[in-house]
Amino acid sequence: MEIRQCTDKDWPAIFGFYSATMKDGRSYAFPEGQGLEEARPWWMEQPPGQTVAAVAAGEIVGSAKMGPNRPGRGGHIATASFLVDPRHQDQGVGRALGEYVLGWARSEGYRGIQFNAVVETNLPAVHLWQSIGFQIIGTVPGAFDHPEHGLVGLHVMFQEL
Repeated sequence: MEIRQCTDKDWPAIFGFYSATMKDGRSYAFPEGQGLEEARPWWMEQPPGQTVAAVAAGEIVGSAKMGPNRPGRGGHIATASFLVDPRHQDQGVGRALGEYVLGWARSEGYRGIQFNAVVETNLPAVHLWQSIGFQIIGTVPGAFDHPEHGLVGLHVMFQEL
């Protein structure tokens, strides 16, 4: 698997699984039902951040976006978001993207990386992030309206770099 910086030409392929993930409603509090161009700024990060694609056998199988968590005095902490095409889950794509993001954040001089909203019922994601060194530093109770579980918490996860 290759992880490379996205180009504008990659967006339509990513949008297919972006849209499916938002429609599923289990992991992101992004708007549902967005069209191709409406969704683009929600995922295609601008500098100083970036968006990358995970490519296997010539197909985009996942993507991550990363950048500063906050501007100005918060700019020393990174953040990131991840998508894996549902057809390619459980194949190491998320782990590869997570490790890429950690390497990128270190190379860019960030002091830590914070995930602001990991849905507590998304156990595969929580387990993955913990397995690569993230800790849950707090949970906002009832902050996410899950389609099956109702109101569930959003974990804030952090790793010092």
